[in-house]
Amino acid sequence: MKQFLCLICLAYLISGCALFDNPRRMDKTADQLAAEGSSAFMREKYKAAITAYTDLKDWYPFSRYAILAELKIADAHFQLKEYLQAIAAYEQFENMHPRNEAIPYVINQIGLCWFHQIDTVDRDITPAKNAMTQFQRLMEQFPDNEYAQEAPDRIRICIDKIAGHELYVAKFYMKTGQYTAARKRFEHIVEFYPGTPQSETALGLIPECAALAEAAEKE
Repeated sequence: MKQFLCLICLAYLISGCALFDNPRRMDKTADQLAAEGSSAFMREKYKAAITAYTDLKDWYPFSRYAILAELKIADAHFQLKEYLQAIAAYEQFENMHPRNEAIPYVINQIGLCWFHQIDTVDRDITPAKNAMTQFQRLMEQFPDNEYAQEAPDRIRICIDKIAGHELYVAKFYMKTGQYTAARKRFEHIVEFYPGTPQSETALGLIPECAALAEAAEKE
């Protein structure tokens, strides 16, 4: 009886495996997928490249092309301007391969993903802050790397955007009669973004803001 039950269980397991088996079978080699992904990427068919490289990574994780596939998936998302997906892919690559020679490139790409999302000063300034963090990290960790050479200029652009946003908010506070909040913002700009046009503007507006606050208290 026990043997009979075991046979039934075994038959069930086998049939279950057949039912849940992945119907999509890979009939391409790692070399073929690598060539397919490379060709698609060069022809700017980035979605096709992502598909080929994802198949390569999933089906042949120990292939000599697997690490390249991970990086090219991130690059393809970047080219498609799918920056959040690209950031996730680049960060995963860095976490998985922290000593890989491509890490300076990866950090720079993460910075560029944020950099390309920077909007006008009246919008969320988080992308500028995140981009600046990545470019600063690149300069600190790999100061002599070729990708670090353009970082200072990009950092200056980020600072300009961040200081511009702070000035925009401070002026809004001042315009709406929130003089204490406005003054704190102006002082913050002067302290943390010295030498910028925004700091000069803020410095000039602090006395005016103080005078308006004093007048408002007397009313």
